[in-house]
Amino acid sequence: MRHALSQVLFPLAGASAAIVMLMAGATAQEPALSPTAPAAMPLPAGVTMQTIKVGFLRNYERTLALSVLDIPPVDIGLAGANVAIADNNTTGSFMGQTYVLETATLKPGDDVMPAAQKMLADGIHYIVTDLGAADTLKVADAAAASGALVFNAGATDDSLREENCRANLLHTAPSRSMLTDGLVQYLMWKQWRNWVLVSGSHEDDMLFATALKNSARKFGGTIVEERVFEDKGGARSTDSGQALVQRQIPVFMQGLPEHDAVLVADESEVFGTYIPWRTWIPRPVAGTAGLIPASWHPASEQWGGAQIQNRFEKASGRRMLPEDMQVWSAIRVLGEASSRTQSVEPDKLDAFIKGPDFTLAAFKGQRLTFRDWNWQLRQPVLLGEQSEVVSASPQEGFLHQETELDTLGTDRPETKCSF
Repeated sequence: MRHALSQVLFPLAGASAAIVMLMAGATAQEPALSPTAPAAMPLPAGVTMQTIKVGFLRNYERTLALSVLDIPPVDIGLAGANVAIADNNTTGSFMGQTYVLETATLKPGDDVMPAAQKMLADGIHYIVTDLGAADTLKVADAAAASGALVFNAGATDDSLREENCRANLLHTAPSRSMLTDGLVQYLMWKQWRNWVLVSGSHEDDMLFATALKNSARKFGGTIVEERVFEDKGGARSTDSGQALVQRQIPVFMQGLPEHDAVLVADESEVFGTYIPWRTWIPRPVAGTAGLIPASWHPASEQWGGAQIQNRFEKASGRRMLPEDMQVWSAIRVLGEASSRTQSVEPDKLDAFIKGPDFTLAAFKGQRLTFRDWNWQLRQPVLLGEQSEVVSASPQEGFLHQETELDTLGTDRPETKCSF
């Protein structure tokens, strides 16, 4: 998920109403990565350099995945932050604005509050988080007293946008419901309407499975059977080996009703990668394995995406991942606001970001805006497999009275958010 291409941008409207579906056929060590400083530019007479501090709180611990190709790089998210800081400084150098990033990297289970409180005590008004839902909420609540804004660039939990929403918590990470809506729209567009759902036994797996079931109801798909793959521990692929997996998975997938596709909900990385090519009968696989919905894809180069991919690869030595894009977007929100308002004053920036005129260009073919009922950033969902982007949602034929992006995720009439 470059300067030679320009983005194709389409302004979108704000509020939402009913969906009309028209279907034709139915603390870890910090990586040594720093943003490239822009060339020094002479400031206009009377203009002094002003600094905007941005805090970044992240969890990272190198863990195993079913595939070694899926082990998160040590700088995941952080690389996106550094590129965004460099981008902001390139524009800001013309207006006397400079951005400084303060990062704290925690191990899962560490107390997030000391790092968050230090940032707030240092006068940081904007904090970007790549944390779990509970820690994200703690940071938002701690920041509320000083009026600081928190940008959730990591947690996909719908509860953070709904019953646990906060007025000072904005989301550049898509929600699970946005991801599953984008996937289900594509399956319906393909007229693959009947699905088997295989979910893991962990909490996040069940949340993703619930989102898939809600999306199925929303767009008229049918889940003909559900099965749960219990996590019984062990070292997964290294314990069982390919031969044993090749025998086990087809047996697990025997005896299913007729279906068009298999949906997988395995955020915990226990079994999902084993499902494609090992089903009892040949069927496409989608969800957390196979065709995967995300905010970005390393192969995305449409709509000027080659620009950010090339810039990112030059800075970090790898392709851009969804978490990088989500963090990049959060920090670019600030850069866009400061350049449009020509100010670094928090009150002016906050009002503009939350106002009707804010838009963000993010290499996705449309200008992105915030939903004013839960502060979720509207954005297309890219559907991809390992080497390519297969499609992007919203899909053709899924219409909305205000913006088709509001067919993804919770719309205004259904929201439980009350600031």
